[in-house]
Amino acid sequence: MSKFITGLILSLIFVSYLYGAQSTITESEGYACMGEDRTKRQTEETALQDAKRKAIEQVSTYIQSETQVKDFELQKDIVNAYANAKVRVISAQAKWDSEPPKVGDCYRIKIKAEVIPDEEAMKRISQAKEIDDPLAPLKVRLWTEKKEYKAGERIKLYLKGNKPFYARVLYRQADGTVVQILPNPYRKDNYFQGGVVYEIPSGPDRFELETTPPFGEESFIVYASTGELGNIELEETGSVYKVRTSLNDAGDKTRGINIVEKGRVKSAEFVEEKVNIKVQDGSR
Repeated sequence: MSKFITGLILSLIFVSYLYGAQSTITESEGYACMGEDRTKRQTEETALQDAKRKAIEQVSTYIQSETQVKDFELQKDIVNAYANAKVRVISAQAKWDSEPPKVGDCYRIKIKAEVIPDEEAMKRISQAKEIDDPLAPLKVRLWTEKKEYKAGERIKLYLKGNKPFYARVLYRQADGTVVQILPNPYRKDNYFQGGVVYEIPSGPDRFELETTPPFGEESFIVYASTGELGNIELEETGSVYKVRTSLNDAGDKTRGINIVEKGRVKSAEFVEEKVNIKVQDGSR
């Protein structure tokens, strides 16, 4: 197992760069009324679909206002990618006019939703030259100095976004333990400027990343957004936090972003970046 001593000793070796999933978090409302030809369940589904449709419309409006890259074709591709988006509901609050509902009563639902653009289109867009433009959709990258390390070597991670963002960096160890290395007890600020390369660990960090057993599959996960991230359950463990929330739930809870209205649209761009790690015995 990785050991926590004066600093944090993590087990890393081979890093492969993966495409980061980009999306936008927004809030929207939908409603529908029950008639003679519509059951309660059908009315609720209609209202939900109305909220999802409005979520896509809001995000499309937001992306068009925020995306002002010089390349017209690139801008069109970005807008089209969101026009063909999928919607995943993160949380919902709903209410009928009365319970039990009767004909003529309406069902209203408010959702926090993740609008996920067309993946293939975003992959093509991510190769564009101007994708690092601060006026393009949020993109955050995570990388290391090299791809292979020998046991005992220390590792530096680097984080960079094309515009200002909030970030959480988790590390899943080979034994399944998940720790949060940013922010940590000594580096609680999780706001980063765009166009700046951040080194991890550095500054007030009081841990080191060093290659040690166990050997196996491990990964870093970065959640980043233009809005403040939602909370997950943490336990202070020396220089880092142990994540008490399951990894499956951590993503959804992080997506519980504090959305601030900008203009007439309440949306925040979101990126999830995952870097897989394969640990190997350097003595072989």
